[in-house]
Amino acid sequence: MTSKTPMDTISLRGTILSAHGSRDPLWRKPIESVAVRIQEIDPQVQVRCAYLELTVPDLASSAAELVSLGVTSITVVPFFLGVGKHAREDLPLLMTDLQTQHPKVTFVLRPAIGEEAQMIELMARISLA
Repeated sequence: MTSKTPMDTISLRGTILSAHGSRDPLWRKPIESVAVRIQEIDPQVQVRCAYLELTVPDLASSAAELVSLGVTSITVVPFFLGVGKHAREDLPLLMTDLQTQHPKVTFVLRPAIGEEAQMIELMARISLA
Protein backbone atom coordinates (compact mmCIF):
# COMPACT_ATOMS: atom_id res chain seq x y z
CA MET A 1 0.00 0.00 0.00
CA THR A 2 1.34 3.44 -0.91
CA SER A 3 0.49 6.52 1.03
CA LYS A 4 -0.56 9.70 -0.70
CA THR A 5 1.41 12.86 -0.20
CA PRO A 6 -0.31 16.26 -0.08
CA MET A 7 0.97 16.91 -3.62
CA ASP A 8 -0.98 13.88 -4.85
CA THR A 9 -4.28 15.22 -3.57
CA ILE A 10 -4.13 18.85 -4.63
CA SER A 11 -4.16 20.50 -8.00
CA LEU A 12 -1.21 22.81 -8.52
CA ARG A 13 -2.19 26.31 -9.60
CA GLY A 14 -0.22 28.71 -11.70
CA THR A 15 -0.56 32.33 -12.68
CA ILE A 16 1.06 33.99 -15.67
CA LEU A 17 1.25 37.77 -15.75
CA SER A 18 1.20 38.59 -19.46
CA ALA A 19 2.41 41.96 -20.72
CA HIS A 20 3.52 43.58 -23.95
CA GLY A 21 7.30 43.65 -23.55
CA SER A 22 9.96 46.29 -24.16
CA ARG A 23 13.59 46.59 -25.15
CA ASP A 24 14.17 48.59 -21.96
CA PRO A 25 15.12 46.12 -19.19
CA LEU A 26 13.76 48.45 -16.50
CA TRP A 27 10.29 48.30 -18.07
CA ARG A 28 9.63 44.83 -16.65
CA LYS A 29 10.37 45.72 -13.01
CA PRO A 30 6.75 46.56 -12.04
CA ILE A 31 5.29 43.32 -13.41
CA GLU A 32 8.05 41.29 -11.78
CA SER A 33 7.34 43.09 -8.49
CA VAL A 34 3.71 42.01 -8.77
CA ALA A 35 4.86 38.41 -9.34
CA VAL A 36 7.01 38.56 -6.20
CA ARG A 37 4.11 39.99 -4.21
CA ILE A 38 1.78 37.22 -5.41
CA GLN A 39 4.29 34.63 -4.16
CA GLU A 40 4.42 36.41 -0.79
CA ILE A 41 0.62 36.43 -0.52
CA ASP A 42 0.15 32.82 -1.66
CA PRO A 43 3.34 30.72 -1.79
CA GLN A 44 1.31 27.76 -3.10
CA VAL A 45 0.73 29.47 -6.47
CA GLN A 46 3.45 29.19 -9.07
CA VAL A 47 3.86 32.60 -10.77
CA ARG A 48 5.60 33.49 -14.00
CA CYS A 49 5.75 36.55 -16.22
CA ALA A 50 5.37 36.34 -20.00
CA TYR A 51 5.72 38.89 -22.75
CA LEU A 52 4.15 39.17 -26.19
CA GLU A 53 7.13 40.76 -27.90
CA LEU A 54 10.59 42.26 -27.42
CA THR A 55 11.12 40.48 -24.08
CA VAL A 56 11.46 36.85 -23.01
CA PRO A 57 9.98 34.55 -21.87
CA ASP A 58 6.94 34.33 -24.10
CA LEU A 59 3.58 32.90 -23.01
CA ALA A 60 4.20 29.43 -24.43
CA SER A 61 7.55 29.13 -22.62
CA SER A 62 6.14 30.28 -19.29
CA ALA A 63 3.19 27.89 -19.60
CA ALA A 64 5.47 24.98 -20.53
CA GLU A 65 7.62 25.69 -17.48
CA LEU A 66 4.58 25.64 -15.19
CA VAL A 67 3.28 22.44 -16.77
CA SER A 68 6.71 20.82 -16.26
CA LEU A 69 6.32 21.61 -12.54
CA GLY A 70 3.03 19.72 -12.45
CA VAL A 71 0.71 22.74 -12.59
CA THR A 72 -2.76 21.66 -13.74
CA SER A 73 -4.57 25.01 -13.75
CA ILE A 74 -3.11 28.22 -15.19
CA THR A 75 -4.69 31.67 -15.02
CA VAL A 76 -3.33 34.24 -17.46
CA VAL A 77 -3.69 37.85 -16.32
CA PRO A 78 -3.21 40.39 -19.13
CA PHE A 79 -1.33 43.40 -17.74
CA PHE A 80 -2.89 45.87 -20.15
CA LEU A 81 -4.71 49.03 -19.10
CA GLY A 82 -6.44 49.33 -22.45
CA VAL A 83 -8.13 46.62 -24.44
CA GLY A 84 -6.22 46.81 -27.70
CA LYS A 85 -5.47 44.20 -30.31
CA HIS A 86 -3.16 42.20 -28.03
CA ALA A 87 -5.85 41.74 -25.37
CA ARG A 88 -8.76 41.34 -27.82
CA GLU A 89 -7.19 39.16 -30.50
CA ASP A 90 -3.65 37.97 -29.85
CA LEU A 91 -4.07 36.57 -26.34
CA PRO A 92 -7.22 34.53 -27.11
CA LEU A 93 -5.41 32.92 -30.07
CA LEU A 94 -2.38 32.16 -27.90
CA MET A 95 -4.67 30.66 -25.26
CA THR A 96 -6.20 28.34 -27.87
CA ASP A 97 -2.69 27.24 -28.84
CA LEU A 98 -1.81 26.59 -25.19
CA GLN A 99 -4.91 24.47 -24.68
CA THR A 100 -4.00 22.43 -27.77
CA GLN A 101 -0.41 21.95 -26.56
CA HIS A 102 -1.47 21.06 -23.00
CA PRO A 103 -4.91 19.42 -23.18
CA LYS A 104 -4.82 18.17 -19.57
CA VAL A 105 -4.30 21.68 -18.18
CA THR A 106 -7.12 24.11 -17.46
CA PHE A 107 -6.38 27.59 -18.82
CA VAL A 108 -8.31 30.70 -17.81
CA LEU A 109 -7.82 34.09 -19.46
CA ARG A 110 -8.79 36.95 -17.18
CA PRO A 111 -9.94 40.32 -18.52
CA ALA A 112 -7.25 42.93 -19.06
CA ILE A 113 -6.23 44.30 -15.67
CA GLY A 114 -7.37 47.80 -16.72
CA GLU A 115 -10.93 46.50 -17.00
CA GLU A 116 -11.06 45.22 -13.42
CA ALA A 117 -13.26 47.33 -11.12
CA GLN A 118 -10.66 47.14 -8.33
CA MET A 119 -7.96 48.50 -10.63
CA ILE A 120 -10.16 51.34 -11.86
CA GLU A 121 -10.93 52.26 -8.25
CA LEU A 122 -7.27 52.07 -7.25
CA MET A 123 -6.13 54.20 -10.19
CA ALA A 124 -8.78 56.81 -9.36
CA ARG A 125 -7.66 56.93 -5.72
CA ILE A 126 -3.99 57.18 -6.67
CA SER A 127 -4.86 59.99 -9.11
CA LEU A 128 -6.72 61.88 -6.38
CA ALA A 129 -3.95 61.48 -3.77
